[in-house]
Amino acid sequence: MNSRFLAGCMTVTALIGPIPARAQTQAPADIRPAGPAARPVPYPVTPPPRFMHAVENGTRTVTGEPGPRYWQQRASYSIDARLDVEGRRLEGSAIVTYHNASPDTLPLILFKLYQNLHAVGAARHDPAEVTRGVALTRVAVNGNALRADRRQGAGYGVFGTRLGLWLEEPLAPGDSTVIEIDFAYDVPRVGAGGRMGWSDDNLFHLAYWYPQLAVFDDVVEWHADPFLGRAEFYAGFADYDVRIDVPEGWVVLGTGTLLNEEEVFPPLIRERIRRAEASDDVVQVLTADDFGPGRATVESPGGRLTWRLTADRVRDMAFSVTRESLWDAARTPVGDRDGDGSTDYARVDALYRAAATSWTNAARYAQHVIDFLSRDLGLPYPWPHMTVVEGDGIIGGGMEYPMVTLIGAYNGQPSQALYGVIAHELAHMWLPMTVNSDEVRWAWMDEGTTSFNTTQAATEFFPAFDHEAQEVQQYAGAAGAGFDGAMMRWTDWEYPDGWGIAAYAKPRWSPYATCSGMRSSMRPTDRTFRRGRGSIPSRGTSSTRSRPSAAWSSTGSGVGGSTRPGRWTTPSR
Repeated sequence: MNSRFLAGCMTVTALIGPIPARAQTQAPADIRPAGPAARPVPYPVTPPPRFMHAVENGTRTVTGEPGPRYWQQRASYSIDARLDVEGRRLEGSAIVTYHNASPDTLPLILFKLYQNLHAVGAARHDPAEVTRGVALTRVAVNGNALRADRRQGAGYGVFGTRLGLWLEEPLAPGDSTVIEIDFAYDVPRVGAGGRMGWSDDNLFHLAYWYPQLAVFDDVVEWHADPFLGRAEFYAGFADYDVRIDVPEGWVVLGTGTLLNEEEVFPPLIRERIRRAEASDDVVQVLTADDFGPGRATVESPGGRLTWRLTADRVRDMAFSVTRESLWDAARTPVGDRDGDGSTDYARVDALYRAAATSWTNAARYAQHVIDFLSRDLGLPYPWPHMTVVEGDGIIGGGMEYPMVTLIGAYNGQPSQALYGVIAHELAHMWLPMTVNSDEVRWAWMDEGTTSFNTTQAATEFFPAFDHEAQEVQQYAGAAGAGFDGAMMRWTDWEYPDGWGIAAYAKPRWSPYATCSGMRSSMRPTDRTFRRGRGSIPSRGTSSTRSRPSAAWSSTGSGVGGSTRPGRWTTPSR
């Protein structure tokens, strides 16, 4: 989620005026028709040729499920990173093993260097802090160093936020290669379009911080879109083993399981973590009295500690480093995750600084969201913990990464505001973190679905407020004021005043229109609608990458309608 969208919503609200009091308690009549209504279909939806070519090749199906010949590239990252908190500079060394599961021979391997958004002369949608960008000190393939020049065979080249490696020997189907990259850059205060950075000399949030493989898939092949700061991300699933070197007294939480807890946390902190993992009530893991070496962390003879985080089959890795954040934690039920017939739990963590007074209930909000969405979507939250991090000074809205989010302080705002953004970012753990999608091109796929899921969670937590009517009225007002946008227009090409509506409000509103057209009595809370909505995560698990045509067809199949692209028929019962 991009924080600039929140500012856009405020602008739209100012133009169209406040929502009438009646709309806050009763949904508009046109989305709850009293009698049967036929859904107008002005023209058929034509799937893109590349998608249909993949269907013909057997890698995709029109139902949204993987085809019999589906494949997906595999990768593993082993990264050593060192953060200089005073110089605000990160240095790293990555070893990436890339497995070619495709039927194609690859002469080129493509990476993304997101921090080059901040390099001098970089193309970007909005103004940003200018740094020296990413410095590459070594690039090697299978132990052989590559030259920063490919005019005479193997070599590498940097093209804005993209890094291309031309191989001495093309990578054949079924083979793998090992790539080594040493890199360094200055950490911007507000980086990657407001999605990472540092604040008040006591908090760093590192995201989009390492050279990441671009996606090579069965529909587009290499996804070479540059990062311009607005559109978000598309990454393949990979395994991570990351070692993070920071000063003692600084706590690291992020994507993955902490393997060396005894080497970084004192016994008292470890005991509180264990207590939180077994408690439905919030436990204070770190208080203001616990800050500093020897209390928040163990002491080290060299003054620095290495934190080791590992994660399997995730699409990215991010982490926070803080020395003055309070830490609340508790467990929350996620359903039967392992199929043994008993309820499983995840630990939720809330890290926030004392000035973020609205955050005292953040852990409780996160508890409810993870519990609710695990029940509502029928897909248990898959990981052992979920961390929400307050990042005032870096971000105003929120941003998601596997197992961790960065969110603004929301001081002085109603409790629904912080709950809503926590719910939104945590809902992203299902889309796109579990069911992968291309956020670079089609932001609506995850943002719209996630916005709808956020409303459902908020309706249970704040039952006295008509959240559905609020969302419908917001889109209707924005569209009437001329702020509408085309959902299928690629995010970086959307009009400045329309992309937020096209990515968030419009697709969030669409389920209400769908229900209105499909059945006179259907609501987004009804069983048939939920069956269709739940078919997307059930059909598109982490073994696939969802695309618009597949998502539409999957929903149609789930409710019992047509599964053919370009047609929609309502179920007979």
